[in-house]
Amino acid sequence: MPKKLRNIGIISLLTIISRVLGLVRDQLSAAIFGTSMFNDAFVTAFSLPNLFRRLLGEGALTATFVPMLQEELHENGNSGAFDLLNKVVSKLLLATGVLVSLAMIIFSEARLVTGLDERWYLAADLTVLLFPYLAFVCVAAALNATLNVLQRFTEPALSPIWLNLAMILSLGGAGLHFAHTPMGEIRWLCVGVLVGGFFQMIVPAVVLVRAGWRPSFDLAPSLRVQEIIALMVPGLFGTAIYQINILVSRFLAFSLTVSAATMMFYANRLMELPIGVFAIAVSTVVYPLIAKHAVQGRFAEMADDYRKGIRLILIINVPAAVGLALLSEPIVRLLFERGQFSAMDTRMMAPLLALFAVGMPFFSVVNLTVRAFYAVKDTTTPVRIALVDFVVNVALSLILREWLGVVGLVLASTTAIIVQMVLLQRALARRLSGMTLAPLWPSVGKILLASLVMGLVVAVGWRWMRTMDAVIHITRFTVHSSDLVASFGLIPLGMLAYALVLWLLRIEGWDELLAILRRRRNSA
Repeated sequence: MPKKLRNIGIISLLTIISRVLGLVRDQLSAAIFGTSMFNDAFVTAFSLPNLFRRLLGEGALTATFVPMLQEELHENGNSGAFDLLNKVVSKLLLATGVLVSLAMIIFSEARLVTGLDERWYLAADLTVLLFPYLAFVCVAAALNATLNVLQRFTEPALSPIWLNLAMILSLGGAGLHFAHTPMGEIRWLCVGVLVGGFFQMIVPAVVLVRAGWRPSFDLAPSLRVQEIIALMVPGLFGTAIYQINILVSRFLAFSLTVSAATMMFYANRLMELPIGVFAIAVSTVVYPLIAKHAVQGRFAEMADDYRKGIRLILIINVPAAVGLALLSEPIVRLLFERGQFSAMDTRMMAPLLALFAVGMPFFSVVNLTVRAFYAVKDTTTPVRIALVDFVVNVALSLILREWLGVVGLVLASTTAIIVQMVLLQRALARRLSGMTLAPLWPSVGKILLASLVMGLVVAVGWRWMRTMDAVIHITRFTVHSSDLVASFGLIPLGMLAYALVLWLLRIEGWDELLAILRRRRNSA
């Protein structure tokens, strides 16, 4: 297997491990805190450093830093690349240090604003504890980008694993043994975030030191650093719209009821599981191909590979969305209903997961469509459409939350992502006429028909199983037999029915991923 394919395999495997650990982390916090004020406050507080992490660390910085680092490496070797890294890390430390200090001072004075509900003050207190995570993870982003340029992919892919492990051990270990109140336990969870952030930074730093990097604080003027900052501005704007969109939804949920923000967070995390593994793998393989075609002006081949990527995404994500929507209740109950997470919480969260699942295929397509714009060096159009998505989401959220509560917020988010996909695809087809999705409609019809058959199998099976439900006691936990059979019996049965129908319909695309991989192997 060529080195590039091995790297893809390593990244995919570590992504799966990270997602599983993230699920374990969420299960643990749900069992300990349920959907209480403490969990809601933590989810909301953690959103703030994550917002700035996306703005200053991952995303815009990585996209602009990597090309400059590659140029420096090509012109001046490792020593030049490491000098540039020192300059960038020094600027990051200065910027994040100021930001963290200001945020901690401002949020520590939150009680000067009187008349708010206690959960707002709790969220402010937790924000003070969590904000230093921003500095760790922004520096880690620069270090991991450097490792990627040096063709070291394992350590960057391990980064989220350190965070999840630290949070699991801090809450499930120290938190349960040394804390005797929910406030003490939530503080231990915050400690886990900081410890995880430290390991996210220190592990790639040690690897780079062994490769020859000598860290130093360097604020000397640099043309490359100035160019990185100049190029980051448009990217920051686009990333900011997306992240503020998420933040607004979280704050609107937090303002509704105790539990709304937690419910939205857990439901969204479950929806992201199939996206996180498969969509990343498809994008990793397809994006370099369409970018190469764009550079060489072979737009017909670019469109062909783009549509193959979309087809592969739909083949997996459409049935996954149907399955999540139909089995949302047993999935939530099996994964979360224990400890402080009650049966009532399951009934409240299940429809949120079902609504998020509806938007899952559209979200996955948006991810690849945006990359198609990047391939033709158009970063402006996705930003404009992201702004429309933001307006649609906020407007619908403000309207629907009055009638439907947190369900209205998820419905608004799902509607906005559908609008964003439609607008992006229309704009892409106008820019490059060959990028239309019209040739995919026969495949989409087959996918929908197969998903309908799968859905009928799952729906009928679940309806029958509910009449034969029994409660099984496993140590301190109770599990419903129907949930076990649904998860480990109905899901594989539904997948088998889906695959059989697609085979009978002669669906295009099963062999396309192998063909793409073979082409990459031949060009490696």
